[in-house]
Amino acid sequence: MINIKQLKVDVLEDQNTALQSKIKSKLGINSTDIISFKIKKQSLDARDKNNIYYVYEVDVVALNETEILRRKHGDKNINESNTKTYTFPKKVDCHIKPVIVGSGPAGLFCALTLAENGYQPIVIERGEDIEERVKSVAKFWNTGILNEESNVQFGEGGAGTFSDGKLNTLVHDHDKRDEYVLNSFVKFGAPEDILYSYKPHIGTDILRDVIKNMRNYIQSLGGEFVFDTRLTDIKVVNNKLSAIELNGTKWKDCDLLILAIGHSARDTFSMLKERGLKVIAKPFAVGFRIEHLQENINKSQYGPKYWDKLGAANYKLTYQSSNGHGVYSFCMCPGGYVVNASSEQGLLVVNGMSNHLRDSKNANSAIVVTVPPKMFDDDPMKGIEFQRMLERSAFNIGKGDIPIQLLGDFLNGVPSEKLGSIIPETKGKYILGDLSKVLPEELSIAFKEGIQHFDKKIAGFSDYDAIISGVESRTSSPLRILRDETMQSNIKGIFPCGEGAGYSGGIMTSAMDGIKAAEAVVNQ
Repeated sequence: MINIKQLKVDVLEDQNTALQSKIKSKLGINSTDIISFKIKKQSLDARDKNNIYYVYEVDVVALNETEILRRKHGDKNINESNTKTYTFPKKVDCHIKPVIVGSGPAGLFCALTLAENGYQPIVIERGEDIEERVKSVAKFWNTGILNEESNVQFGEGGAGTFSDGKLNTLVHDHDKRDEYVLNSFVKFGAPEDILYSYKPHIGTDILRDVIKNMRNYIQSLGGEFVFDTRLTDIKVVNNKLSAIELNGTKWKDCDLLILAIGHSARDTFSMLKERGLKVIAKPFAVGFRIEHLQENINKSQYGPKYWDKLGAANYKLTYQSSNGHGVYSFCMCPGGYVVNASSEQGLLVVNGMSNHLRDSKNANSAIVVTVPPKMFDDDPMKGIEFQRMLERSAFNIGKGDIPIQLLGDFLNGVPSEKLGSIIPETKGKYILGDLSKVLPEELSIAFKEGIQHFDKKIAGFSDYDAIISGVESRTSSPLRILRDETMQSNIKGIFPCGEGAGYSGGIMTSAMDGIKAAEAVVNQ
């Protein structure tokens, strides 16, 4: 098989026909010599708004491949294809059933990897299964009645279930865990284009079915899921885990525990720290969601020739403020919704969500400011309390509804009393208010600077009628649970992994870290 990189095709052309022609020309062969080809990667080059094209990497099966490679030796974009796939590194007989706490991407892929290799993991999840969880979330959005154990943050699938389902990662895993994750998603119902798309995403509507199919498959291999069950305590003997308590009442013998608890399990963090687990503070970020008309983002990103031909455009923005804080866009949701993602009574946090088609009228993204650990004397629990303080303020401003404000009013320091040209796209009720006092002044200054800078990158970004909502405070875990080279914490038998433990961010890296945890457990 021959691998070809840097094949450029105008986005308005028929992609399959054009690719075949490009392959023929690049390899110097006839169409009849091409047996088949497969897209490995697709990216978009939109630097020239008058000439936007896709850039492809493809694997080609052709006649006389050895001769073709000999003739093309020296062309750095033509090589023999690397066909390596992910292989579970070790398989041993084991009658112990590893216990996994949390069924987000890290927990699910840890369970999947173990189950596919002959182990029978037990997955403990404080929230509900996906079918019941969807009902609880809808009830909260419609009535404001919050289930603190099963919501946008907690439940089968984790926080990413009610998001855009983005599968971006800058991590290139030489062991091909990333490809294993993507292929698994497709196996369980995700669209095949995530295998090569430059901005792969599933969408919350499809992701729910994918998660259910994963669970059913793991169960068919002997795995077990226990919902509505929270880890409430652990028992340690001679610095080794010996038992866990569930729901405050039931103890279970356990000496292999994978912690995939997610970034919002604040009560669990506190318990683990009290029991001697070593945790440290890590940087995180807070800010607001911002909404623009998706049509305007498309026009700015793609220009007049292509803006209505390439679907919902996204963006990625960064800035370094004058007072030393990084400001950046986070979890950008083209054609999406701002969602009330609260998980504690009296606190309010927002997130972004898109369905697969990304067909709402608005684009939204978090614009967040970095929060260094030194702001809290490197105390990880103070970072959590800082998040809670912001969320309490947002809750009070909105009286439980999502508080929103016109960007122009926010920049001018006045409350919003009416909407402008943009109607919010939210899941959960919203109310006009004044968000100017939510962030500390130092962070607010950085946020405003960033907004003004981003207007130079995307026309209209700082328009008066753009809508901000708050508060976005769960970008990542504010702490890291320390682990050694065997992926165990200082208490042996506990394997922290995923976003909650501070080792990943987003669906892909969390899933990959869960796979690493499965490998580490087997090695023990």
